[in-house]
Amino acid sequence: MKTIKLLALFLVTCLALLNCKKQETKENMKESAQLEATQNEISKAFYGKTSDGKEVDIYTLTNKNGMKVQIINYGAIITSLTAPDKNGKMEDVVLGYTKPEDYFNGNPYFFGALIGRYGNRIANAKFTLDGKSFELNKNDGTNHLHGGKEGFYSKLWTAEPIENAKNPSLKLTYTSEDGEQGFPGKLVTTVIYTLTDENALEIDYEATTDKNTIVNLTQHSYFNLSGKFTQPITDHVLQLSADKFIPVNNVLIPTGELKPVANTPFDFRTPKLVGKDINAQDEQIKKGNGFDHCWVLNGKGLRTIGTLLHPESGRVMEVITDQPGVQFYSGNFLDGKYDTKTGGKNEFRTGLCLETQHYPDSPNQPTFPSVELKPGEKYHTKTIYKFSVKK
Repeated sequence: MKTIKLLALFLVTCLALLNCKKQETKENMKESAQLEATQNEISKAFYGKTSDGKEVDIYTLTNKNGMKVQIINYGAIITSLTAPDKNGKMEDVVLGYTKPEDYFNGNPYFFGALIGRYGNRIANAKFTLDGKSFELNKNDGTNHLHGGKEGFYSKLWTAEPIENAKNPSLKLTYTSEDGEQGFPGKLVTTVIYTLTDENALEIDYEATTDKNTIVNLTQHSYFNLSGKFTQPITDHVLQLSADKFIPVNNVLIPTGELKPVANTPFDFRTPKLVGKDINAQDEQIKKGNGFDHCWVLNGKGLRTIGTLLHPESGRVMEVITDQPGVQFYSGNFLDGKYDTKTGGKNEFRTGLCLETQHYPDSPNQPTFPSVELKPGEKYHTKTIYKFSVKK
């Protein structure tokens, strides 16, 4: 009888333990599902209000690794982008303002901005198309820069998450009316930001027009892979697949020449410290006060055109694009007037840009690739910033 009681007690204990185990498994599955729900998702929140009372939202895209990108529908601006270092620590790697109004009231550095209709400079703020001359807004001395004083970076875009996408994707749309900032044609522009599980930020640009016009869209994020925004980017190592670059005149307008990089400070065909030749006694370096030039990229189609490495953190950023050029800008106009997101000020050369694009002033340079867009055509280009680590 005693043996039967002991056996019964043993069976009851086993059943209790089994139920506990099942409950624990259910809880773990529930926690896992909750964790999954916090990743590979898009969340939306109120960000701020413009001076004319328009409400601006911020969207956070998160992948399964916990990497995040934050985008506001004002200017389709990237305000934050995190990436892991060699120890797995996530840190923001793009410069930005600490207050929404600094984005809304001019964004003098173009931090994180979606640039259009035309990225970079157009000489004397005018061009001729189909025999007709067009006068553009002058916002860079006598020249036109980054779409004008009220370019795409200063517009409220319509934003919508893409439902059932494999990765978190945000679609932003803006319609630029005929004559805006002097450009011909009604241009409908769509930009899709996608954050993949491979830690890549993909940017797809599309545009259509109802009149012959010109288009050159780009993204103007400033990168500092150290995650410390008061540290100069001169300790970054850059490689660019480009045998030539585009020399400029005193107001940073292309001379029309495509010059070999060989035996110049502009040779980044093999990885080189950004700071190595940034103060070289070179006429082009002096004109840009550092690097502020367009490199003529090797190859065609979607291909890797460069890599950026920060040796101390181990962060690596690969740049993939189908564009013919990239503007490498070493933050030479950052002047310490604004606070950084990590304390201190955005000082001289504390961020750099790698803006994939067509060549500057292409509408006035007949030997440069065409930037013309006609009715019935679709402008489409893609750029990817892919992050990894080197230990």
